[in-house]
Amino acid sequence: MLPFGDPQVDGCLPGGGLGLGRWHEFTGEGLEVENAASTAAFVAALARPLAAKGQVVWVVRRDDLFAPGLEGLGLPAERVIGVCPRDEAEALMVLEDALGTVGVAAAVGEVEAVDLTAGRRLQLACERQGTTGLIIRRRPFGGAVRRETGSAAASRWKVSAAPSEPAPGEPGLGAPRWRVELERARGGRTGGWTMELNEASHGAYPFRVVSDLADLGLAPEAPLRRAG
Repeated sequence: MLPFGDPQVDGCLPGGGLGLGRWHEFTGEGLEVENAASTAAFVAALARPLAAKGQVVWVVRRDDLFAPGLEGLGLPAERVIGVCPRDEAEALMVLEDALGTVGVAAAVGEVEAVDLTAGRRLQLACERQGTTGLIIRRRPFGGAVRRETGSAAASRWKVSAAPSEPAPGEPGLGAPRWRVELERARGGRTGGWTMELNEASHGAYPFRVVSDLADLGLAPEAPLRRAG
């Protein structure tokens, strides 16, 4: 298991953390479906503890993976092997091969969709070496939206950028933040949180929970009391 280190999140996941030896799906909304910037940043930080155990293979749709950005998120660039396939079919093939390769701790794949057949193949590849798959749903610029066909992912997450806040008394920007929704977890339950990059920790927990998304709405008005 890869725990988040916060009971609010780990309590929603079967076993108390993100399951290893399985593949998980991450998606954005709006333009994020095409550029995947916030989603990729979140996944890079999530992969940080896994990189300590082996290589991370990153299958990109476009040659826009920024090594200094990975370093800033705590993922050492020397632990990342980037692969840029020709098309969607080749991306899934490379991802499957990476998941079944000795010495690879995690494989990140930027793909438009994973149907049930491809999903089962990815899961079998994960099980061969205990490798973890992190799938970023990324549609080519201007491409038509594909119809959902179901998913064999162990969990599905929606990620979007959230405003950062500097530490009290500190100038400049604060640590990166994301709004994260766990939309589905096999054997678990859904939830939503605001997470911040845990820059002070170089260990197993790359995030800290700032607040529950449910707390961001307006509080209900108190009932009026009649005078007298």
